[in-house]
Amino acid sequence: MEKVEPRTLAGFMELLPNEQILFNQMKEKIENTYKKFGFLPLDTPLIELSEVLLAKAGGETEKQIYRFQKGDTDLALRFDLTVPLAKYVAKNYGNLSFPFRRYQIGKVYRGERAQKGRYREFYQCDIDIIGDGELDLINDAEMPSVIYAIFKELGFEDFTIKINNRKILNGLFESVEQKENSVEILRIIDKIEKIGKQSVIEEFQKLGLKEKQIKNIIDFIEIEGTSDQKIEKLENLGIQNETYKKGVEELKAVIKNVKLFGVPESNFTVDLTIARGLDYYTGTVYETFLNDYREIGSVCSGGRYENLAEYYTNKSLPGVGVSIGLTRLFYKLNELNIIKAEKKSVADILIIPMVENLEEPIKLATKLRNMGINTEIYLNDKKLKAKFKYADKLEIPYVIVMGEDEIKSGEITLKDMKTGEEEKLPIDEVERWGRAKSF
Repeated sequence: MEKVEPRTLAGFMELLPNEQILFNQMKEKIENTYKKFGFLPLDTPLIELSEVLLAKAGGETEKQIYRFQKGDTDLALRFDLTVPLAKYVAKNYGNLSFPFRRYQIGKVYRGERAQKGRYREFYQCDIDIIGDGELDLINDAEMPSVIYAIFKELGFEDFTIKINNRKILNGLFESVEQKENSVEILRIIDKIEKIGKQSVIEEFQKLGLKEKQIKNIIDFIEIEGTSDQKIEKLENLGIQNETYKKGVEELKAVIKNVKLFGVPESNFTVDLTIARGLDYYTGTVYETFLNDYREIGSVCSGGRYENLAEYYTNKSLPGVGVSIGLTRLFYKLNELNIIKAEKKSVADILIIPMVENLEEPIKLATKLRNMGINTEIYLNDKKLKAKFKYADKLEIPYVIVMGEDEIKSGEITLKDMKTGEEEKLPIDEVERWGRAKSF
């Protein structure tokens, strides 16, 4: 029979067990942090009706969607977790309590050009708070505290949550008579860190902006100082546009309350260049950067939007949320050796039976598992040396040997695989020993 070459599609991640353990640990830390803040779990289907999923899509997004026919039904794979959330809230509106706080961690699919560190299938870790008709601005201030808690839990100290408000930018563009170009100007501003100030000026010129208009925009985004100083300078710029004033007022309130939530000022700042390229966000916006690894780009982003489900319902459902692209983040952290996949097994103990009748080894394994200790039994018929080699290769911390002598005497031989030390323990004492180790 002709063999098929085993290969994985480009843009799809497959990990070795030690890497998958590390990935799962990161995912679990993020999920547990979301739970600590009271976000409810949600899981939506990977496949949706194309008509529902693409209600808002267009342009580049629609080109990247995996779409197919099954019988007479037009289907598509979800490309983010926000559109399914919008559908879900509109569909279940009467059964939800508002504000509706949900988290979802799941795979999404985009048919992008495969390249290093960019995936076609990847995990997103999202939280959103959805209001019914209105949503207090204090919710915008809570988001940075969630981001802060997550990256602290992941082991990072030096990171910055950058905060801005889209109304400030939109009001600025109205004041320089460039409202019709606001989306394009925002996209250009969003690239300033990547392409530099001069290239941004050149792109403004191509857009037809005059020298004074460009100067006003550049002077604005180059405002420096602490977060409070920047807000004070924004207030003193003399711009009389109402949208601008509203944005400054909102940003001032958010920054004040971010401090109230206990986020250190060393971990957040006002950054007037943060625009979020999508024309989706209407108020507060966030980008998060690991300061020692800026080449990774933003590791968590999001913001405030006016109406989550406008394509599905007439009800006003404003919200605020953030998202972590976990697959790309994991790949980048791993590539830069910031994290290491050191754990090769999830087992804390390997029981090696040296008897044909496995009743006692299985009873002991069950007892340990009931204590919450991850326990594996070596079930294959190999020599003792091969069994220890297996434990050593997977770096399982402890091995328990159970032969006829151990079962008769009621004692087991327990070996610490790291130190090589062995000790004899009464089987009844194993439970106490396990609790002392705090697995």
